[in-house]
Amino acid sequence: MTDWTDRRAAMVDALATRDDLTEQTLAAMRAVPRHEFVPRGSRRAAYKDTPLPIGKGQTISAPHMVALMTELLELQSGDTVLEIGTGCGYHAAVTAEVVGAENVYSVEYHDRLAAKARETLASAGYGAISVRAGDGKQGWSEHAPFDRAYLTCAASAFPQAVIEQVRPGGILLGPLGDRRQTLVRARRRADGSLDREEHSRVRFVPLK
Repeated sequence: MTDWTDRRAAMVDALATRDDLTEQTLAAMRAVPRHEFVPRGSRRAAYKDTPLPIGKGQTISAPHMVALMTELLELQSGDTVLEIGTGCGYHAAVTAEVVGAENVYSVEYHDRLAAKARETLASAGYGAISVRAGDGKQGWSEHAPFDRAYLTCAASAFPQAVIEQVRPGGILLGPLGDRRQTLVRARRRADGSLDREEHSRVRFVPLK
């Protein structure tokens, strides 16, 4: 019988040695059962630090990338967070460990992936996360303003609708670029403009 808890602990221990991560981020990564979010055929690789296919040409991000993005968002308990690109739901679950599942709103382009993510999140104890199928470039205006928003897919720029749905002082994060992608964090100014900073080179599937 596979001891998933030990494998997950080993994964987080490895992350702690390679990245400057807070205990809050490490605790969130330690709490979420990644193996429950990947297809059964890939479960033996669930705790390797690598992206894995989840269908519809989409992937579950490598654990170190999820941890890095969690760190860069500077999440606090009670923050309302918009995620563009639910995928399998794993990243949303990690976010929920910090801010509370009821404060996470996620938009997935593919109907089937959205439905599967809802099912998986509910079975893993994160049923309070809100997931809808739709065009992520439009955000989710009914629940705005958000304290944080992040993309799990690459765009040429932050979608304007998403920018407008983040409160002044809030943070946006995502991989930007076409052939060459860079992880960009931006803080929204009161006038709606963005104060940007670039982080590492990355490779994500494109935003639909």
